[in-house]
Amino acid sequence: MIDTVGTYLAVRRAVGFQLKIVERYLRSYADFATDRGDQYVTGKTAIEWAALGRSANQRANRLRVLIRFAHFARAEDTNHEVPPDHVFCRHRQRRTPYICTDDEIKRLLLHAARLGPPGTLRGDTYQTLFGLLAATGLRISEALSLRLQDITPEGLVIRETKFRKTRLVWIHESVAVALQQYLRHRQPFARTDHVFVSSRGGGCLGYAIVAQTFQDICKAADIHGSGVGPRPRLHDLRHRFAVKALESCPDTRDRVTRHMLALSTYMGHAHFESTYWYLDSTPQLMTDIAAACESFVQGATP
Repeated sequence: MIDTVGTYLAVRRAVGFQLKIVERYLRSYADFATDRGDQYVTGKTAIEWAALGRSANQRANRLRVLIRFAHFARAEDTNHEVPPDHVFCRHRQRRTPYICTDDEIKRLLLHAARLGPPGTLRGDTYQTLFGLLAATGLRISEALSLRLQDITPEGLVIRETKFRKTRLVWIHESVAVALQQYLRHRQPFARTDHVFVSSRGGGCLGYAIVAQTFQDICKAADIHGSGVGPRPRLHDLRHRFAVKALESCPDTRDRVTRHMLALSTYMGHAHFESTYWYLDSTPQLMTDIAAACESFVQGATP
């Protein structure tokens, strides 16, 4: 079964899938099944292995991975069984994002610029990085992967994204100016072609330290949710970008559709509905919706 797992992974990776988690699941299942003497996928063993997941979502995901694999394996050998679906219920819960106000973004960048130690690039790096995330809605992984050659007059070249695609992200002139200013400050420090470098320029930044620094700055800038509301996360800057883009959207149905399609493409989503996942109600959006509804009731064209 190990050989079949290897073939399955190679075939799917050849068309662009990364499959890091899938590989871990399948190799775990192959070891589990082999210990039980199974040479082929069986529904009984698949359910027993999937049931080892720590949560309902994980159990459902583990079984779903096996079902896809079993369909592939069965096409070559009908001794493989396709496990039954819907044995485990998956509940996808959307965490409410924290949408920073314009004033909070200003405070965030101001405190980021003050980061020490003195004589290092740290303040410039984090101010530029967080400003870029807020202004473009890039995934943090995309921003940290940027290389010097990816900054072009036409925009940012985002390579090998979440879905193994490359896209060009247009940036506002003010963002381009801020990036160029940062690159000038960065030049004496950097020993890598990554755009965003560690405090002394020794290498690229890692996600964990960036996420922790974001939390530290939010605390220093007094940016926090209420006792019952969400607390800000680094990824929420991407949510904020999507919401602000919708707030600036024209108010006719056809133009909204075109606007959302452009936003989905800009954010690098493979499916249109993924963009809606990033949208959240804000006072401005609710006011706009109420005004549009009132206008419609009064006879205006939607």
